[in-house]
Amino acid sequence: MPVFSLSTEEISFPNPILAREDGLLAVGGDLSVERLLLAYTHGIFPWYNPGEEILWWCPKERFVIFPDEIHISHSMKKYMRKHTLQIKMNRDFADTMHRCRVKRECDEGTWISDEMEEAYYRLHKAGFAVSVEVFEDGELAGGFYGVSIGKCYFGESMFSEKENGSKTALIAFAQLLSQEGFLFIDCQFHTEHLESMGGRYISWKAYDKMLQEGTAFRQ
Repeated sequence: MPVFSLSTEEISFPNPILAREDGLLAVGGDLSVERLLLAYTHGIFPWYNPGEEILWWCPKERFVIFPDEIHISHSMKKYMRKHTLQIKMNRDFADTMHRCRVKRECDEGTWISDEMEEAYYRLHKAGFAVSVEVFEDGELAGGFYGVSIGKCYFGESMFSEKENGSKTALIAFAQLLSQEGFLFIDCQFHTEHLESMGGRYISWKAYDKMLQEGTAFRQ
Protein backbone atom coordinates (compact mmCIF):
# COMPACT_ATOMS: atom_id res chain seq x y z
CA MET A 1 0.00 0.00 0.00
CA PRO A 2 1.25 3.54 -0.72
CA VAL A 3 1.70 6.13 2.02
CA PHE A 4 -0.55 9.08 1.24
CA SER A 5 0.69 12.67 1.34
CA LEU A 6 -1.59 15.18 3.08
CA SER A 7 -2.01 18.85 2.25
CA THR A 8 -2.17 21.56 4.90
CA GLU A 9 -4.81 23.34 2.79
CA GLU A 10 -7.41 20.56 2.92
CA ILE A 11 -8.47 18.68 6.05
CA SER A 12 -9.05 15.12 4.90
CA PHE A 13 -7.66 11.59 5.21
CA PRO A 14 -7.64 8.58 2.91
CA ASN A 15 -9.83 5.62 3.83
CA PRO A 16 -8.29 3.98 6.95
CA ILE A 17 -8.49 0.52 5.37
CA LEU A 18 -5.75 1.67 2.98
CA ALA A 19 -3.16 1.77 5.78
CA ARG A 20 -0.05 -0.37 5.34
CA GLU A 21 0.34 -3.61 7.27
CA ASP A 22 2.42 -1.78 9.89
CA GLY A 23 -0.42 0.73 10.30
CA LEU A 24 1.13 3.74 8.55
CA LEU A 25 -1.52 5.57 6.50
CA ALA A 26 -0.33 9.06 5.63
CA VAL A 27 2.34 11.73 6.05
CA GLY A 28 2.11 15.51 6.33
CA GLY A 29 -0.79 17.79 7.11
CA ASP A 30 -0.95 19.60 10.42
CA LEU A 31 -2.09 19.18 14.03
CA SER A 32 -5.06 21.52 13.99
CA VAL A 33 -8.00 20.77 16.27
CA GLU A 34 -10.17 20.06 13.23
CA ARG A 35 -7.72 17.58 11.73
CA LEU A 36 -7.10 15.79 15.03
CA LEU A 37 -10.84 15.36 15.59
CA LEU A 38 -11.30 14.04 12.07
CA ALA A 39 -8.40 11.64 12.64
CA TYR A 40 -9.57 10.21 15.95
CA THR A 41 -13.16 9.77 14.81
CA HIS A 42 -11.82 7.63 11.96
CA GLY A 43 -9.39 5.57 14.03
CA ILE A 44 -6.30 7.52 12.96
CA PHE A 45 -3.68 9.12 15.22
CA PRO A 46 -0.37 11.01 14.83
CA TRP A 47 2.89 9.41 15.98
CA TYR A 48 6.27 10.62 14.78
CA ASN A 49 9.70 11.66 15.97
CA PRO A 50 10.34 15.33 16.82
CA GLY A 51 11.71 17.24 13.84
CA GLU A 52 10.25 14.84 11.28
CA GLU A 53 7.12 15.08 9.16
CA ILE A 54 3.85 14.16 10.85
CA LEU A 55 3.04 10.46 10.42
CA TRP A 56 -0.57 9.25 10.69
CA TRP A 57 -1.28 5.69 11.80
CA CYS A 58 -4.24 3.33 11.74
CA PRO A 59 -3.29 -0.20 12.89
CA LYS A 60 -5.43 -2.95 11.37
CA GLU A 61 -5.83 -4.59 14.78
CA ARG A 62 -6.46 -2.37 17.78
CA PHE A 63 -5.36 -2.96 21.33
CA VAL A 64 -8.14 -1.78 23.62
CA ILE A 65 -9.38 -2.04 27.18
CA PHE A 66 -13.11 -2.38 27.69
CA PRO A 67 -13.83 -0.29 30.81
CA ASP A 68 -15.90 -3.00 32.51
CA GLU A 69 -13.10 -5.53 31.94
CA ILE A 70 -10.32 -3.60 33.70
CA HIS A 71 -8.24 -6.11 35.66
CA ILE A 72 -7.23 -5.28 39.22
CA SER A 73 -4.59 -7.64 40.56
CA HIS A 74 -4.53 -8.83 44.18
CA SER A 75 -1.47 -6.68 44.87
CA MET A 76 -3.17 -3.60 43.42
CA LYS A 77 -6.28 -4.17 45.53
CA LYS A 78 -4.05 -4.39 48.59
CA TYR A 79 -2.19 -1.21 47.59
CA MET A 80 -5.43 0.70 47.00
CA ARG A 81 -6.80 -0.33 50.41
CA LYS A 82 -3.59 0.72 52.12
CA HIS A 83 -3.44 4.31 50.82
CA THR A 84 -5.73 7.31 50.70
CA LEU A 85 -6.22 7.91 46.99
CA GLN A 86 -7.73 10.91 45.24
CA ILE A 87 -8.47 10.99 41.52
CA LYS A 88 -8.67 14.28 39.64
CA MET A 89 -9.42 15.11 36.02
CA ASN A 90 -7.81 18.04 34.20
CA ARG A 91 -5.99 19.18 37.33
CA ASP A 92 -3.34 20.67 35.04
CA PHE A 93 -3.46 19.19 31.55
CA ALA A 94 -0.27 20.85 30.33
CA ASP A 95 1.66 19.66 33.37
CA THR A 96 0.41 16.08 33.04
CA MET A 97 1.31 15.90 29.35
CA HIS A 98 4.75 17.37 30.03
CA ARG A 99 5.37 14.83 32.81
CA CYS A 100 4.54 12.08 30.30
CA ARG A 101 7.07 13.61 27.91
CA VAL A 102 9.83 13.89 30.52
CA LYS A 103 9.23 10.34 31.73
CA ARG A 104 9.53 8.91 28.22
CA GLU A 105 12.56 11.05 27.37
CA CYS A 106 14.36 9.62 30.38
CA ASP A 107 13.33 6.02 29.67
CA GLU A 108 13.29 5.43 25.92
CA GLY A 109 12.86 8.63 23.94
CA THR A 110 9.57 10.31 23.11
CA TRP A 111 7.32 11.44 20.30
CA ILE A 112 5.90 14.20 22.53
CA SER A 113 7.46 17.33 21.04
CA ASP A 114 6.75 21.00 21.68
CA GLU A 115 4.48 20.86 18.61
CA MET A 116 2.52 17.94 20.09
CA GLU A 117 2.20 19.59 23.50
CA GLU A 118 0.82 22.76 21.91
CA ALA A 119 -1.59 20.83 19.65
CA TYR A 120 -3.06 18.70 22.43
CA TYR A 121 -3.36 21.68 24.73
CA ARG A 122 -5.49 23.34 22.01
CA LEU A 123 -7.51 20.14 21.84
CA HIS A 124 -7.88 20.27 25.62
CA LYS A 125 -9.09 23.87 25.52
CA ALA A 126 -11.63 22.78 22.90
CA GLY A 127 -12.96 20.22 25.37
CA PHE A 128 -11.63 16.98 23.86
CA ALA A 129 -8.23 16.23 25.42
CA VAL A 130 -8.51 15.02 29.01
CA SER A 131 -5.92 14.37 31.70
CA VAL A 132 -6.32 12.14 34.75
CA GLU A 133 -4.17 12.36 37.87
CA VAL A 134 -4.04 10.32 41.05
CA PHE A 135 -2.81 11.52 44.44
CA GLU A 136 -1.51 9.04 47.01
CA ASP A 137 -1.75 10.28 50.60
CA GLY A 138 -1.87 13.85 49.28
CA GLU A 139 1.08 13.58 46.85
CA LEU A 140 0.91 13.30 43.06
CA ALA A 141 1.52 9.64 42.19
CA GLY A 142 0.85 9.46 38.45
CA GLY A 143 -1.55 10.00 35.61
CA PHE A 144 -2.09 10.07 31.88
CA TYR A 145 -3.75 12.03 29.09
CA GLY A 146 -5.80 11.21 26.04
CA VAL A 147 -8.67 12.24 23.81
CA SER A 148 -12.34 11.82 24.72
CA ILE A 149 -14.96 11.95 21.95
CA GLY A 150 -18.51 10.76 22.48
CA LYS A 151 -18.33 7.43 24.32
CA CYS A 152 -14.76 6.61 23.21
CA TYR A 153 -11.49 7.41 24.99
CA PHE A 154 -8.17 7.33 23.15
CA GLY A 155 -5.22 6.97 25.51
CA GLU A 156 -1.96 8.68 24.61
CA SER A 157 0.71 8.45 27.32
CA MET A 158 1.17 7.79 31.05
CA PHE A 159 3.57 8.74 33.84
CA SER A 160 4.25 7.60 37.38
CA GLU A 161 5.91 9.60 40.13
CA LYS A 162 5.36 6.73 42.57
CA GLU A 163 5.02 2.99 42.17
CA ASN A 164 1.57 2.04 40.83
CA GLY A 165 0.70 5.68 40.11
CA SER A 166 -0.39 5.32 36.47
CA LYS A 167 -2.03 1.94 37.16
CA THR A 168 -4.19 3.44 39.89
CA ALA A 169 -5.22 6.34 37.65
CA LEU A 170 -6.17 3.97 34.83
CA ILE A 171 -8.17 1.66 37.10
CA ALA A 172 -10.13 4.52 38.64
CA PHE A 173 -10.78 6.15 35.27
CA ALA A 174 -11.87 2.87 33.65
CA GLN A 175 -14.38 2.36 36.45
CA LEU A 176 -15.72 5.87 35.88
CA LEU A 177 -15.95 5.30 32.11
CA SER A 178 -17.82 2.05 32.72
CA GLN A 179 -20.40 3.92 34.79
CA GLU A 180 -20.71 6.53 32.03
CA GLY A 181 -21.28 3.91 29.32
CA PHE A 182 -18.02 4.37 27.42
CA LEU A 183 -17.35 1.65 24.86
CA PHE A 184 -13.57 1.36 24.99
CA ILE A 185 -10.20 2.83 25.89
CA ASP A 186 -8.06 2.74 22.74
CA CYS A 187 -4.50 1.86 23.77
CA GLN A 188 -3.34 1.99 20.11
CA PHE A 189 -0.43 -0.42 20.55
CA HIS A 190 0.18 -3.48 22.72
CA THR A 191 2.26 -3.37 25.89
CA GLU A 192 2.60 -6.10 28.51
CA HIS A 193 1.69 -3.53 31.15
CA LEU A 194 -1.67 -2.79 29.53
CA GLU A 195 -2.31 -6.45 28.70
CA SER A 196 -1.94 -7.27 32.40
CA MET A 197 -4.72 -4.76 33.09
CA GLY A 198 -7.18 -6.34 30.67
CA GLY A 199 -6.08 -5.00 27.29
CA ARG A 200 -6.68 -7.17 24.22
CA TYR A 201 -6.66 -7.02 20.45
CA ILE A 202 -9.84 -6.59 18.43
CA SER A 203 -10.28 -6.56 14.67
CA TRP A 204 -10.53 -3.36 12.67
CA LYS A 205 -14.10 -4.30 11.73
CA ALA A 206 -15.15 -4.60 15.38
CA TYR A 207 -13.25 -1.46 16.33
CA ASP A 208 -14.69 0.61 13.48
CA LYS A 209 -18.24 -0.48 14.34
CA MET A 210 -17.83 0.70 17.94
CA LEU A 211 -16.09 3.86 16.76
CA GLN A 212 -19.04 4.80 14.56
CA GLU A 213 -21.44 4.06 17.40
CA GLY A 214 -19.47 5.85 20.07
CA THR A 215 -18.35 9.08 18.43
CA ALA A 216 -20.71 11.93 17.78
CA PHE A 217 -18.45 13.51 15.17
CA ARG A 218 -18.26 10.75 12.56
CA GLN A 219 -18.59 12.17 9.06
